[in-house]
Amino acid sequence: MTDIPTTMRAIVLTGHGGLDKLEYRTDWPVPQPAPHQVLIRVHATGMNNTDVNTRSGWYSKDVTEGTTGGAYEAVGDGDGTWGGSGVTFPRIQGADVCGTVVAAGAEADAGLIGKRVITDNWVRDWDDPLNKDKARYFGSELDGGYAEYCVTDYRNVGAVDSDLSDAELATFSCSYTTAEGMLSRAQVKAGDRVLITGASGGVGSALIQLANRRGAVTIAMASPAKHGEVAKLSPAHILDRAPEDLGQALADATGSDKVDVVADIVAGPYFPTLIEQISRGGHYVTSGAIAGPIVELDVRTLYLQDLTFHGSTVVEPHIFRDLITYIERGEVKPIVAGTYKLEDFHAGQETFIAKTHTGNIVVIP
Repeated sequence: MTDIPTTMRAIVLTGHGGLDKLEYRTDWPVPQPAPHQVLIRVHATGMNNTDVNTRSGWYSKDVTEGTTGGAYEAVGDGDGTWGGSGVTFPRIQGADVCGTVVAAGAEADAGLIGKRVITDNWVRDWDDPLNKDKARYFGSELDGGYAEYCVTDYRNVGAVDSDLSDAELATFSCSYTTAEGMLSRAQVKAGDRVLITGASGGVGSALIQLANRRGAVTIAMASPAKHGEVAKLSPAHILDRAPEDLGQALADATGSDKVDVVADIVAGPYFPTLIEQISRGGHYVTSGAIAGPIVELDVRTLYLQDLTFHGSTVVEPHIFRDLITYIERGEVKPIVAGTYKLEDFHAGQETFIAKTHTGNIVVIP
């Protein structure tokens, strides 16, 4: 480790609140790998909603509105992260790392040194890897990649053989494992009609590609200004982000006013409209609620239509390894909406929060 500095540049989260809680530091200690960890020189890190939600404290049950990216008046002290527990500060966020392994702990795989890798963000108890209660998230409960260096368990990295750039590889892990987890929970298969909300975002664009890969009929919902970019992902149909008469819009586009699966990351006031368009025996799956977590549900629709609802957060361990094979075979493609230097992090997150982009924002240390 003789070529590795003792300090580095990093974005450090100092508490729940607005963007002022994210400090650009040039003197942060370079982490040292524990016995089962590797040290990664970070080349690129993708932004995700989890970054914003954790920083603002939106996961707290005290917050009932949609995500804004700003500070909230009330945030619970003990439930400010995805897992319903508190987060300790200071914290370096950033889960979607692409970088090169430069050192390994005594019990880690030294064969990873020198390889370009991406990170599996679900850090598990590897003696009990299927136990969701023991899972922690990289960049949330543990320091992540908005820095020049980071550490993680050697079993949480995957070497990728690809001609894609570092920034492109940094768009995959969070969004695509989240999307694949949703589709797996909802048991999406060939021929299923899958309605995808928020289709222009990181998870939404991943849902289109991964559902297409399964042979599903994808119906993307996005603002008209983004239809041109969304069309490049080859959904079968594109609708407005929230048609006033969703049933009629579906019928006009597809010939049927019903879908088999709703894959939703938006929720909010439009939730009951989505539920009404699921066919009998169909599935609703969610991994987000950017328009608001408190929704209206007519329980009669749920039970009389034999619907199945799925929440999807912690994914099975194989999904990350599956994703690497999809990348290497060229079955999914990245969408880089923009890149920002580490010192321009605030501007990058402001762009991310504005949601005027299609795809992913990436930070380049």
